[in-house]
Order: sequence, then C-alpha cells, then structure tokens
Amino acid sequence: MRELSLNVMDVAQNSVAADASLITVRVMERGNRLTIEIQDNGKGMTEDQVSHVADPFFTTRTTRKVGLGVPLFKMQAEMTGGSFSIASHPGEGTAVKAEFVTSHVDMIPLGDMDATMLLLITCNPQRDFIYIRGKDGREFTLDTRQLRDVLGEEVPLNTPDVAAWIKEFLQEQTSYIEKG
Repeated sequence: MRELSLNVMDVAQNSVAADASLITVRVMERGNRLTIEIQDNGKGMTEDQVSHVADPFFTTRTTRKVGLGVPLFKMQAEMTGGSFSIASHPGEGTAVKAEFVTSHVDMIPLGDMDATMLLLITCNPQRDFIYIRGKDGREFTLDTRQLRDVLGEEVPLNTPDVAAWIKEFLQEQTSYIEKG
C-alpha cells in the first residue's frame, strides 16, 4: 500500500468484519515518530490466530486465501525502524499498534486520513468510531456517539448533510493541528 491511511482502512474493515460496534483510530505524531492505533470491541482472536496474523498466507476469510493488509502494515512500520504489535482476546476485541520513524528513508506518506475516516463512518453508519488525531501536542477527537446524541437515531451518519459536516470538521481540525 502506498499510503498508511489505506492500511488504516484495511485494519478498520477487519474490525467491521469482526462485528465491532466501536472502532477507535488514533493517529499521533510527535517529533519524528508516528503512532497509529486501531482498537475494536469485535470478536477478537485466539492466541493461535494472533500468532499467524502477520503471515500473508493466513486469513480467516473464506473468500480468498491470502491476507496482505496486516503483514504489509507490520513490514512498513518495521522498515522505518519502528515496531508493530497486536493484542487480542476472543469476545473482547483487538488492538493493533504501529509505530514509525518518520525521518527514515523508507517512510511512506500518511495519506488522506480525513477521507479514510469519512469513508469508514459513512459506509458503516450503524457502527461508532472514535477518531483521535494529534501532532506535537495539538489534537482533536471526533466521536460518532456524540453526533448520534445530537442528531438522534432517526438521522443516519451517512445522510449527505451530516457527511458534509463531518468532512468539513475533519478538514478544519486537521488543518489546525498541521499548521498550529
């Protein structure tokens, strides 16, 4: 994958496939370090599944025989001198953490996290997402549970006006943390 935001999309889609009702995506930059964490309350995995998850020829999907998303994410983190970890427990969910050294020659771009989060939210309006984005001490949070409290259950998160508001909010907040 050419951008880390696509890895986030892939891992978050794994969370959706694991029937998670709440998915938290945290993207934090400090100095020359970037940390990306995706956590869910889905089905979780057994110890055996966790031990094989970085193997591209291991997948729990029945529609294909390979799963490259997690192995590529792990490889991209480790190629920069960073690290990768997965913690999971059946019935409790999964947490994926990737740390990158942004000054490394093998660091790929973060990509468009605003578009990634907007797509995740609007394509999965029945699920809740918490998106936390920070850079050098500035940060913001978008929590779809708060949006639901304001909108009520009768207004889905993928309604065009709501999607437009989410997009604008993400762009404004990202601009703030990027420029200070």
